[in-house]
Amino acid sequence: SKQPGPHRYRHAPTAHVDIPNHLNREFMPAQPNQVWTGDITYIWAGRWIYLAVVMDLYARRVIGYAVSDRADAALACAALEMAWQQRGRPAGVMFHSDQGCQYTALSFRQRLWRYQIKQSMSRKGNCWDNAPTERLFRSLKTEWVPEYGYSNIAEAKESISRYLLGYYNQRRPHQFNDGLSPMQAEQQLISVSGNS
Repeated sequence: SKQPGPHRYRHAPTAHVDIPNHLNREFMPAQPNQVWTGDITYIWAGRWIYLAVVMDLYARRVIGYAVSDRADAALACAALEMAWQQRGRPAGVMFHSDQGCQYTALSFRQRLWRYQIKQSMSRKGNCWDNAPTERLFRSLKTEWVPEYGYSNIAEAKESISRYLLGYYNQRRPHQFNDGLSPMQAEQQLISVSGNS
């Protein structure tokens, strides 16, 4: 699979020093719903469209996503809303992302505050601070998205949903999970906890 050429993003001229990097590359939480990460990428579908995801770092499971033709705060909020609902509205989660304007927007930060989620941000221009989410996008684009993208946004949404919620979460072996899929790794934790 191969995507069309580069896409330009606007970059923040300064770091958002009021949102520290609380995660600090500690990518191995002990339980689900301790650390979620988020990011946005672009995919060709007759025009550029944008995919926002929320991943639970415990087993690298995708718990929320949204697709839109606009890379705005509403897209990030939609992915977060899906994650929060799907995970039973947990409190005390940390949410980590890059310093994209979608995640520094007032509407997104207010949503985090309302859900009692602590915000953490990567250092300016340092993609390694959010490496697991970047790795998910690389897998999506190299394993699944057609070489020349999709013909329209409806086709893209259906295909991306099948990858994230079907193949990636349920069946794809993950090195981080010792060869288990994210869902299998979470289920293993539940069965171990239930037997102890």
